[in-house]
Amino acid sequence: MRLSGKRALITGAARGIGRATAVAFAEQGADLVLLDISADVPGCPYPLGTVSQLKATAEECRAAGASVVEHVGDVRDGDDLRSAAERALDRFGGIDVLVNNAGIAAPSGRPAHEITEDEWSLMLDIDLSGSWRAMRAVLPTMVAQRSGSVINVSSTAGMVGYRYFAGYVAAKHGLVGLTRATALDYAPHGIRVNALCPGSVRDEPALEGRMLVEIARCLDVPTADHEQTFVESQPMNRLVEASDVASTAVWLASDESRQVTGAVVPVDGGFTVR
Repeated sequence: MRLSGKRALITGAARGIGRATAVAFAEQGADLVLLDISADVPGCPYPLGTVSQLKATAEECRAAGASVVEHVGDVRDGDDLRSAAERALDRFGGIDVLVNNAGIAAPSGRPAHEITEDEWSLMLDIDLSGSWRAMRAVLPTMVAQRSGSVINVSSTAGMVGYRYFAGYVAAKHGLVGLTRATALDYAPHGIRVNALCPGSVRDEPALEGRMLVEIARCLDVPTADHEQTFVESQPMNRLVEASDVASTAVWLASDESRQVTGAVVPVDGGFTVR
């Protein structure tokens, strides 16, 4: 029970990496506030998580023994995030871990000059500013506690460039920069801030994730062949599993990583070392 007694807020928790991380945290003893927009977003060309998917995540976590608060909220709205933080304080008395997982991969698939103002703003508002807003909501509590761990889920797109994904790459690089700057800001308060950079993560039916298939669609990769297409760029010759990302998040949330801050941790099967 590596997270026994820890209280965690996880954004984008309805499905995919968010669900895998929530369940892994629950299995390791954490209590949870699970936040998801649970609705589609105008301008994002694919469906996002739903209320029923958020409830499914919560039920899996409760079955693992966790106390769980479900919170429907939008990371573009600071009031929603402050409300989630307040619910964590009311229910659990504190917040030890923030996992900034909420994000979108599209609109993408075009060169930079073809991105509209609205598309650019939407990507940065969710993938970069959303994490900053969540940090702003929970950091006062962590400062008062003089402890905490913030895990910003970036991407290999936060470490290298990808053709036709300028907005996504800019947001994820920005999240790495935010991680490094705030790691310095809050180290004197005993708070650690790290970035987790997944590579190509397989869409597991049990987790109801669809990020990889949507990235494939942006690149006009046939959905029937998309997994093999992405495997061909992996030095370890297999896709990353959501559980690989979740187990790394457990380590970053735990006291085992107490001297790790400002780190950029790839979980990518060696993709970024080529």
